[in-house]
Amino acid sequence: MTTTSITVRDVTWGVRGRTILDGVSFDCPTGTVTGLLGPNGSGKTSLLHLMAGLRRPTGGTVHVAGQDVHRMPARSRARRISLLEQHASTGLPLTARQVVELGRIPHRGRWPARRDEGAKEIAGAMRLSEVSHLADRSWQTLSGGERQRVQLARALAQRPEVLMLDEPTNHLDLSHQLDLLAAVRDLDLTVVAALHDLDLAAAFCDHLVVLREGHVVADGAPADVLTPRLVDEVYGVEATVGPHAHSGRLHVVWHDRRVR
Repeated sequence: MTTTSITVRDVTWGVRGRTILDGVSFDCPTGTVTGLLGPNGSGKTSLLHLMAGLRRPTGGTVHVAGQDVHRMPARSRARRISLLEQHASTGLPLTARQVVELGRIPHRGRWPARRDEGAKEIAGAMRLSEVSHLADRSWQTLSGGERQRVQLARALAQRPEVLMLDEPTNHLDLSHQLDLLAAVRDLDLTVVAALHDLDLAAAFCDHLVVLREGHVVADGAPADVLTPRLVDEVYGVEATVGPHAHSGRLHVVWHDRRVR
């Protein structure tokens, strides 16, 4: 897989007269994991959809490797950018493997594909997402966590340059949260992930962008962004931020004022 950079400049977007994102600008360096942080309603999901080309901004631009995302042909964009949404679902009677195969659609031509088209990519994606054993299971019988991992495999089967994840650890137990983020961290991709867990963001992200009410309030390395003052101002929570006693990694511990 190849990697590429993302540039977001002065992006503005709203709906029904309400501004959701206002003048958002930041860069996602090539091959890094960028975490989008912020409380519910801050605009993280809307921003991901704009960056993936699913919505068009009312102002500003998003460029991938210097190309305007919103001027790319849809098939070309789908080959380069893959989005794992928060609540993916289908009513079709598909197996887990058939869901993963959907990731190959952007690479298939107008004629029916060979039966083995993309087999290597599909198998590799399922192995990385640890869902190979679910291949023949019906989608409807999978748990929320299993569905999330199958959808990650679908996104990886696309063989994108940019992988976008909307709350990818939802529905996963702690062990699978760590496994998923570690797997994503090791990919040769530029990754953008909306996250709600500050400690996981500190552990797995190279770069953080913090949103509040549609504005960027902080942008930079985790150690520079995740300060007790920022956590208090953005989330209204007291926190201690510093190196973990054993691992040395940046660690965030919250202190709820309501618990004494």
